Amino acid sequence: MNVLLLGSGGREHALAWKIAASPLLTRLYASPGNPGIGRFAELVKLDVADHSTVAAFCQEKKIDLVVVGPEAPLVAGIADDLRAWGIRVFGPSKAAARLEGSKGFTKDLCAKFNIPTAAYGRFSDLASAKAYVENTGAPIVIKADGLAAGKGVTIAMTQEEALAALEACFDGAFGAAGAEVVVEEYLTGEEASFFCLCDGATALPFGTAQDHKRVGDGDTGPNTGGMGAYSPAPVMTPEMTERTMREIIEPTMRGMANLGSPFAGILFAGLMITDQGPKLIEYNTRFGDPECQVLMMRLKDDLLVLLNAAVDGQLAHMSARWSDDAALTVVMAARGYPGTPEKGSVIRGLDEAAGDGVEIFHAGTAINGGALVANGGRVLNVTATGATVGEAQKKAYAAVDRIDWPQGFCRRDIGWRAVEREQTRA
Repeated sequence: MNVLLLGSGGREHALAWKIAASPLLTRLYASPGNPGIGRFAELVKLDVADHSTVAAFCQEKKIDLVVVGPEAPLVAGIADDLRAWGIRVFGPSKAAARLEGSKGFTKDLCAKFNIPTAAYGRFSDLASAKAYVENTGAPIVIKADGLAAGKGVTIAMTQEEALAALEACFDGAFGAAGAEVVVEEYLTGEEASFFCLCDGATALPFGTAQDHKRVGDGDTGPNTGGMGAYSPAPVMTPEMTERTMREIIEPTMRGMANLGSPFAGILFAGLMITDQGPKLIEYNTRFGDPECQVLMMRLKDDLLVLLNAAVDGQLAHMSARWSDDAALTVVMAARGYPGTPEKGSVIRGLDEAAGDGVEIFHAGTAINGGALVANGGRVLNVTATGATVGEAQKKAYAAVDRIDWPQGFCRRDIGWRAVEREQTRA
C-alpha cells in the first residue's frame, strides 16, 4: 500500500513509526513531516488547505490510504473532499468532526442523547456569558467554542478570572474560535483519555492514557498542549471502561448516526472520573498528542490493518491487542513555551539516548546547516516502555538526561499518580 500521512508533530512521527512496521506498506509519504518522520517517509510539500492539490498528488502517486493526523484539516472537510475524488481516508467527515470543532455542538449532543457531562451554557455575547458566570459562581470553566490549538480553555478558580477569560475570548484572543463560548460546571475527579477506533457503526476500544496539561511540576502553571502522558490509565478499570462505552461512546455513535453524520476515525474522549462515574469533558476527533506516542508503543497489532478495517467498515470483526508493559512519554519543550518559544537552538545526543525500549519522537524540529534544531514549542517526545509506569518513567528520564539540549526543559514528574499507586500497592 502507498500511504500519505498528513501532519508534522510527535503524534505523526509515532504514527509513521508504527505504519512503517507494517508488511502491507509499500511506500509512505508525509506532508509536511519533520526530520524524525523523514527516517520512515518521503517528505513532500503540499498545501494541505488546498484539497484539490492533495487529491492530485494522491492520484499521481497512487495513494491507497490518507491518514490525517491533526484536527484542523478534518474540521475543514479534507476527508469529504478526498473521498469525493475516490481516495480512501482515515478520518471523520466535516460534519462528524464537529465533535471537536465545536464544543457547543458536542454539549448539545450530550444533552439530546443523555450523555453524562458537565452542566453548561452557550453564549455568543459577553453580557449574557458574564451574567451566567455571576449567577453560577466559581470555580467554573470557560471554553472557546472552536479550535484554539489547545489553548482556548480556562479553568477559573475565581469569578474575576472567569470574567477576564470571557473578555479575552470576545476580544479576539482566539480569533473566530472565541466568537462563541461554552461555560461549564467545574468537575472534580481524575482525568483520563479514552480512545475508540470507529467505522461509523462499530466503536472498538483503542487504549487509555493519562496526560499532563500544566507546564510545571505538581500540575502548576498554565495549560499546554500536553507535557507528557502514560498508558494505560489505572483509573480506567474494566468496570469504568464498560461504563464509558455504555454511557458515553455508544450513545455518541448512535447520536451521530441519528443526525446523519456517522463517526468514522479515532474518537478521543477526554473524561473526568467522578464519584458518580465517567463524565465527558470534551471530544477530539484524532489521536491525542502526546497520548498517541504511548499508545503506539504498546499496540501489538499492525496499525495499518486496523486503519483499513475502520475505513472499510469492518471493525466488528476486529480486535486490538496491547502489550502488558506500560509506556510513558516526556515532552521536552523549548524555553519560553507555552508562551513564545525560543527557536533555532541545536539538539544533540538523540541517537545515544534512544534504544532499549526508548523511542524519541520529533514534535517540533528542523534541520539547519546540517544540525538538528528546535523549531516549535513542544520539540521532542522521549518515550519509554517498562513493566510498570515507574520503570518506564525511570527509563524515559534517563534518556532525557542523555540529550544535550541546554535550551530545552521538561516536567520531572510525568506519571506521578500511577507511580504513587504502584508504590502504595508495593
